[in-house]
Amino acid sequence: MQALLAVSRGIDRVTAVVGKAVIWLILLAVLVSAGNAISRKLFDLSSNAWLELQWYLFGAAFMGAAAYTLQQNEHIRIDVFYASRTRRTQHWIDLLGHILFLLPFAVLMAWLLWPYTIQAFRSGEISSNSGGLIIWPARAILLVGFILLVFQALAEIVKKIAVMRGLMEDPHPFISAQEQALQEVEELTAEVQAHSSEVKK
Repeated sequence: MQALLAVSRGIDRVTAVVGKAVIWLILLAVLVSAGNAISRKLFDLSSNAWLELQWYLFGAAFMGAAAYTLQQNEHIRIDVFYASRTRRTQHWIDLLGHILFLLPFAVLMAWLLWPYTIQAFRSGEISSNSGGLIIWPARAILLVGFILLVFQALAEIVKKIAVMRGLMEDPHPFISAQEQALQEVEELTAEVQAHSSEVKK
C-alpha cells in the first residue's frame, strides 16, 4: 500500500503543476479576446482564428484543471444526503463514486478520443469556419484532460482506501455548509474582537 501511496503522491504533484499552470491560460484568453475586439472595432480587422483560439485556451484551462479540482475535492456535490451521513459512509460514497462512475467515464472518454485525435492529426483537418484553426489541438486538449483525470481518479481511490484503513490522515475532512458558515462567523468575531482591543489600547 505504501508503494501505491507513493505513486499517488507523484500523480498529485503532476496534477498540481498542471492545474496551477493552466490558470494563466484564462488570462491569455482574456487578452486574446480583448485584442480581437479592439482590432475589430478600431481597424475593422478580425479573424475566426482568434475566436477559436479563445475557445482552445478556455478548453485547455478547463480540462487541465479538472484533475486538480478533483485532487482538491472542489467538485460540486449535493450535500442534502451526503452531509447527514457518518464520515465512514461518506468515504464509501466517494470511493464507490470514483470506482463506478468517474473512472469508467474518464477511461471511456480517453479511449474514444485517442483515435479521434489521431485521425484529425493525420488528416490535417481544419475548422469549417473561414480562416479557422486546425482541429487536432482541440481534440488533444480533451484527450490529455481525460488522461489526467484517469490518473487522478486512481490516486484518489488509493488515498481513500488508505484513509479508510487508517494508513493516512484524511486530506479533505468534510465540513458541511452550515459548519463552514459557523466557522467563518467565529473567525470574523475573533478578528473584530482583536481589532477592538487594539483600538482601545
